[in-house]
Amino acid sequence: MPRVRLRLLLLALLPLVVVLPLLLGGAVARWSGKYDELLIAKVASDLRVAEQYLQRIMARASDEVRALAGSAALARAGGEGQALTQLLEARRRAMGLDFLVFQPADQARISRWPVVTSALEDGIATAIEIFDAEALAAVSPTLAERARIPLIPTAAAVPTTRRVETRGMIVHTAARLRTGALDGVLVGGTLLNRNHGFIDTINELVYAHGAGEAEQGTATLFLEDVRITTNVRLFGDVRALGTRVSAEVRGAVLGDGRTWRDRAFVVDDWYVSGYLPLLDSRGARVGMLYVGFLEAPYRAIQNTSFAVIAVAFIAVLALTVPLFLWLARGIFAPLERMTKIMTAVEQGNLRARIGPIGPGEGARDEIAAVAGHLDRLLDQVQERDRHLRAWAEELNTRVDARTEELRTANAKLEATFAKLAMREKLAAIGEITAGVAHEINNPVAVIQGNVDVLRESLEGSEADVATELRLIDQQIQRVNVVVGKLLQFAQPSDYSDFAERVEFAQVLSDCHFLVKTSMVRAGIAVDLAVDDAPPVRINPSELQQVVINLMNNARQAMGRGGRLRLRLSASTRDGVPGALAEVADDGPGIAPEALAQIFDPFFTTKRGEGTGLGLSVSQALIQRAGGIIEVESRLGEGTRFSVWLPAADSLSLAVAEIAE
Repeated sequence: MPRVRLRLLLLALLPLVVVLPLLLGGAVARWSGKYDELLIAKVASDLRVAEQYLQRIMARASDEVRALAGSAALARAGGEGQALTQLLEARRRAMGLDFLVFQPADQARISRWPVVTSALEDGIATAIEIFDAEALAAVSPTLAERARIPLIPTAAAVPTTRRVETRGMIVHTAARLRTGALDGVLVGGTLLNRNHGFIDTINELVYAHGAGEAEQGTATLFLEDVRITTNVRLFGDVRALGTRVSAEVRGAVLGDGRTWRDRAFVVDDWYVSGYLPLLDSRGARVGMLYVGFLEAPYRAIQNTSFAVIAVAFIAVLALTVPLFLWLARGIFAPLERMTKIMTAVEQGNLRARIGPIGPGEGARDEIAAVAGHLDRLLDQVQERDRHLRAWAEELNTRVDARTEELRTANAKLEATFAKLAMREKLAAIGEITAGVAHEINNPVAVIQGNVDVLRESLEGSEADVATELRLIDQQIQRVNVVVGKLLQFAQPSDYSDFAERVEFAQVLSDCHFLVKTSMVRAGIAVDLAVDDAPPVRINPSELQQVVINLMNNARQAMGRGGRLRLRLSASTRDGVPGALAEVADDGPGIAPEALAQIFDPFFTTKRGEGTGLGLSVSQALIQRAGGIIEVESRLGEGTRFSVWLPAADSLSLAVAEIAE
């Protein structure tokens, strides 16, 4: 005990070894933090200068276009096409714009660009807009080619499959023009892609005021995360166009809308950087404005200061450490051995032991007693670990065996349950169809008889209502077919259907006519769009049954008001040509848990109203014809059913047999 106390006393007389590093470390850390804050404040100031220059460019474009819109020269040009074109071209060159055009008011009102439509109301509007390749080519093929920038793979960027950037960032300006024969909007723009004069001016404004700083400072304009104009060099005089910003910066600036002010790796070196999100006229984040300066010179100054402090500290320690080590050896050596042993035990080596403490290592003090006690504890831990491992191995064996038994039993139970559920459903369908056939066929026969009597009573006047009588006959026939389909769904092996070549467009048109009255009563507008689609092979009554069922479901889902869209187009699936019909509504949508069961027999979301057979019968009919019926729905956004059938000419006999 006296020896330990003496050593601790001696250690207490050496606070310099502990206190001085803490004081120096705290001072250095605080100074380093302030130094970094100074660098960030500098780049923030530089970023504000660059932002103000960009705003000045936009304001100047706005002022010049507005001045031209109210100029006497434009009024004298009037509506003369050649004179107006020549005047606009001359002023475009004088103002440094890439395009300057006149849009009549009627065209401007339907423009896709908010800048143009805003100018009609407010007189002037300027914003950054992103033009796609098609829009650029419509303005000028030269602009489309200038905007095209091949993408260079960048390690830290968000992965992408794109190989080239074809969009262009435009400073878009529009001014209201109402003079003489001209009534519309004067629209001008400047393409910022490869606009090196613009970015070099920013760099000169920001970094030309310090000796040597102009070469170390950089500026860049990003379209999303792609450099479209920059003075950052890949090598030599080659600018780093097409390189991309890191995923971290993209997420912060474009994802979160924050201004990034921190160090960032730019192409091949670290820069103290500032990234400002750029918004288009719709308020969407479409790009970034970047300025930054090379970090290395500033870090060199900082590191030099650190080195001076470190050398001074080492010089002080050089006088005290030898004495400290000589005094502490008797304590630290056995303690370090115990630490290594405990580390080895933590890593799983339960056989590790400290062993006897030698002379000069505290062989006769409390440390030796602690070491011996620790070895004895490790012996006990090793023995208990051996027993626990044996018990764990036996328990794992039992658990594995029991788990396998439960897995096998569960699989058998699930298979049995599925079979029982299907049998119960089919049995229920059989009972329903017997009653439906009896209850429906009798009134249908009465209706058919009265229609025949009506036709005989009209004698020669039946031509006025021939269409209505034909439709009544068709619907009576459809009722009979539906009854048969219920029986066919319950016992498909007892029934067979004929298929014929059907024009899908005609079936859609007939269905539209049949449900038109109910849709009008419900206040639902129906949009029918039919493109060229190949004929399909199916029973036309079955196809009409499917489409009308989908339309009625959509009407019931929307309730009062809404819009139902019917679309027909050619579509190829897995190399097989066919026709695709879509029935889409803007109703409340279907919940995800219900969507997974939508085609199950007797499943319905209209409790007390439907039988739940409509969609399951429709699916059976379409699959029997070799087709596919699918559904997409989101809550609050509506539902869309897609019916695809193979073309009649491509439906082979083998496919038809499989479908049956």
